[in-house]
Amino acid sequence: MTEIKQAMVLAAGKGTRMRPLTDDRPKPLVEIQGRALIDHTIDRLEEAGIEKVVVNIHYMADMLESHLAKRQSPEIIFSDERDVLLETGGGVRRALPLLDDGPFFVVNSDALWRDAPDGSNTIRTMMDVYDTKGAEFLMLLARRDEAIGFTGKGDFDMDNEGSLTWRKGDELADYMFAGVQIMNADLFDRAPDGAFSNKWIWDKELIPNDRFVGYLLDGEWLHASSVEDVAAIEVALNQD
Repeated sequence: MTEIKQAMVLAAGKGTRMRPLTDDRPKPLVEIQGRALIDHTIDRLEEAGIEKVVVNIHYMADMLESHLAKRQSPEIIFSDERDVLLETGGGVRRALPLLDDGPFFVVNSDALWRDAPDGSNTIRTMMDVYDTKGAEFLMLLARRDEAIGFTGKGDFDMDNEGSLTWRKGDELADYMFAGVQIMNADLFDRAPDGAFSNKWIWDKELIPNDRFVGYLLDGEWLHASSVEDVAAIEVALNQD
């Protein structure tokens, strides 16, 4: 199995949809069940054997640095975007020199999920799927109609081989991006300068070459993009 030991956590955004909770803190420090979103995310990576995590920072960067400095593990390295917010793709590209050769996870700092009922680790399973398919990229998906807190139309349709296509117009799509990807540095060789979204990579490098592959979460996705989402997640988790 491809053993991935490194990840990047995207934590530089301003979290405007999470206001007023983000008026005095960056979104990654909003708490669910008394623990910061970014700690939930890094905990899951550490459980899967990730040893190095690069975190990009911009909004209230000092506060995020101070919070993560309290962690004993895994190793945390900061990719500083105080000068300019580079969006998801530009943020990953700036951080590439901080990552080792080989594939790495890219994870949204608000990515929350519960693993499969059999207890299998989602991050470890993604490594196995990535290896088995011989993939250059792998995206975690969740079912739109089963995600707690999600009210959108979904993002993608998926065939039996896991290949993805964008939702058509205003139609509903069965699957949504669940905030976790496996990527590699080669995907950014032709990327534009400055700020750009990871969607550029998806649209320009992956979809046209049939390299856009998804893995469906065998668990439960918890969508944390608004104050209402946080409340819905707290209710769901407290029912267990």
